[in-house]
Amino acid sequence: MADLDDLREGANFGLGVTSKEQGFHVRGAGNLSWGMKDRLSRIFSPQTGRTVMLAFDHGFIMGPTSGVERVDLNILPLASYADCLMCTRGILQTTIPPTFNKPICLRSDAGTTILTQLNDNVLMDIDDAIRMNVSAMALMLSIGDPQFEAKTVANLFKAADLGSRYGIPIMGVTAVGKDMARDARYFGLAARVCAENGANIVKTYYCDGFDKVVAACPVPIVIAGGKKLPEKEALELAYNAVNEGAAGVDMGRNVFQSESPVAMIQAVHAVVHDGLNPDAAYQLFRDLAE
Repeated sequence: MADLDDLREGANFGLGVTSKEQGFHVRGAGNLSWGMKDRLSRIFSPQTGRTVMLAFDHGFIMGPTSGVERVDLNILPLASYADCLMCTRGILQTTIPPTFNKPICLRSDAGTTILTQLNDNVLMDIDDAIRMNVSAMALMLSIGDPQFEAKTVANLFKAADLGSRYGIPIMGVTAVGKDMARDARYFGLAARVCAENGANIVKTYYCDGFDKVVAACPVPIVIAGGKKLPEKEALELAYNAVNEGAAGVDMGRNVFQSESPVAMIQAVHAVVHDGLNPDAAYQLFRDLAE
């Protein structure tokens, strides 16, 4: 075990120094198997190395919350504009047409509707993920939570073992409890723990000092949209994140709760893949919403 008596805060993040990649467009994936690279290439565009993931797994703990009351009516019209869909197996099997042919990032752990037990997780049988031909499996990691950290780290570690065996990438999703600071130190710790335990993708939140979080994480980071923001603020969030190194977004409420969800996801796509600035992206949103 590392000696914690002289644990020093990280300072040399090499900001602005490009890492030496291994000829592949997804960070940290140069030495992975062909199957892993194939699945990652479905999620992350080979042209830009980025992704727009549409998350609508909220119902697995929140039920029919606003925007996902009817996935068939509210989400399916958005699916063709996303690079990847993030959902649960129940919704995938009942509601998402296989003819969409979109990569799926499958919620692969379980929670409860009691928010204090959100991360009391169990891991899905990987055989089920294989049968559904998913492109990635997503699991929550609750770093700093004395009740759930050990179990969620163990879940991720086991999932990484199974994912490596069968060529399925694992996405570690960093949880934020009420008592956890939403800052670069926490997100940097959580993202690095995800990667060190075998995650191929990390989903976390944007924060001040986000460029340090990205620099210290050897796999691609996608940002969560979090709570619903005004459309222009959500576009600014996406723009700032990708300009500080994020490989894309995994947004839910900021898309499907928008006043014009189809216009919003197209504007987010333009920010992530085309580098549109927030003003231009917001104007695009308004034009498409008319």
